[in-house]
Amino acid sequence: MHMSEGKIVVGIDIGTSKIVTLIAKVDEDVNVLGVSESMANGIRKGQIVDIDEAVLSINNSLEAAERMAGYSASHIVASIGGSHIESQNSRGVVAVAHPEGEITPNDLTRVIDAARAVSLPSSREIIHVLPRSYIVDGQEGIKDPIGMTGVRLEVDTHIISANSTSIKNMEKAFSEVGVDLDAVVFSGYASSLAVLSDTEKELGVVLVDIGAGTTDLSIYIDGSVAYSSVIPIGARHITNDLAIGLRISLESAEKIKLFLSNPTKKQFKLEEEEAEEKPEKSSSDEIDLSGLALAEELRKVSKKTLVDGIIRPRLNELFTMIGIEIKKSGFGGQTPSGVVITGGGAKTVGITDAAKRTLAMPVRVAIPTNVKGIIDEIGEPSFATVIGLAKYGGTIEIVSSLPFGFTMPSIPFKLNSKIFTKALAFFKSFLP
Repeated sequence: MHMSEGKIVVGIDIGTSKIVTLIAKVDEDVNVLGVSESMANGIRKGQIVDIDEAVLSINNSLEAAERMAGYSASHIVASIGGSHIESQNSRGVVAVAHPEGEITPNDLTRVIDAARAVSLPSSREIIHVLPRSYIVDGQEGIKDPIGMTGVRLEVDTHIISANSTSIKNMEKAFSEVGVDLDAVVFSGYASSLAVLSDTEKELGVVLVDIGAGTTDLSIYIDGSVAYSSVIPIGARHITNDLAIGLRISLESAEKIKLFLSNPTKKQFKLEEEEAEEKPEKSSSDEIDLSGLALAEELRKVSKKTLVDGIIRPRLNELFTMIGIEIKKSGFGGQTPSGVVITGGGAKTVGITDAAKRTLAMPVRVAIPTNVKGIIDEIGEPSFATVIGLAKYGGTIEIVSSLPFGFTMPSIPFKLNSKIFTKALAFFKSFLP
């Protein structure tokens, strides 16, 4: 498989509200061959809480995407989220193997391993060691030291760790589905790969992915991730509040929320025609919901009550918590590109205003970029994570003999393959 012809990647985004499977051929772009989303059962706040239910949901999603793509998946890349995700930055130092010679990919592997050696409790597992920048003999800010000459090589890395139990549950679920889990990717990092521009990453930017049950944060400084975390509230909290405030079911509240956030032309027409019929009722604040066919037969609601009274306070609360996280990260003043919001919750009515007001930064809502193929359905913020998974999957080389969790990003680790080819030839010589 040459990178040029693109490789087929299957990404599965395991969310609180939905499980999305994307099958795509990945080269410079993500060429979508099949996509499917299904209701997530057995998952709460981004974590699997019921393996059997989760397996059913994953199967539904995977099979539908496979039918659409005409491709049978055996290896997948999955997202992991939930408030157990933690991050830290760690520095690794090694002596260059040939002090007179050049820095080789082998030195890179060694220095990243040195950075990986952080003391974590046994209940946690490292899922990413992302190099931020290298230092050669005291010279800082080097992005790629291969070929340089030096005696001492250091690396600053960003380490993302997850709860071991969560990872074990995911591995178990996927083994029951019958596919190999090639990599787990923090969902916030995956989304950032799908929606952020290089300029934003270089200048410094805060990516906020608002899901149903959790909100992921991924802060980039100088082109690489410097902070990752998850806040355990999401867009579903808004739905809950609407349901309580209007005394209606969650399903109806969700319908109203989506309608407010994305009123279609058709429904506006209804409103105008009605206004012409009975001019005395021309209060623009009333929203007509009869088109939604709600079980509660709720017809008219005041937009002001819903948006200003229920939705906005929730959004302000969420962005206040995001503000606290940004402060906690220590990168507060270093993100001139501001906040980029994505995820299913990004379409909530009034979200950019709430974010601008609360955080006092530039704000934009982002949809995935560089996507081709079947894209009518997926040019939406809610597909950022799964498209990021495909992009991530396109860059990793799977070394099948290594245990899970040791997927190597393709660029710095070209060296291992020689050894494997030799070992393979050696074993083949025994075969009849």
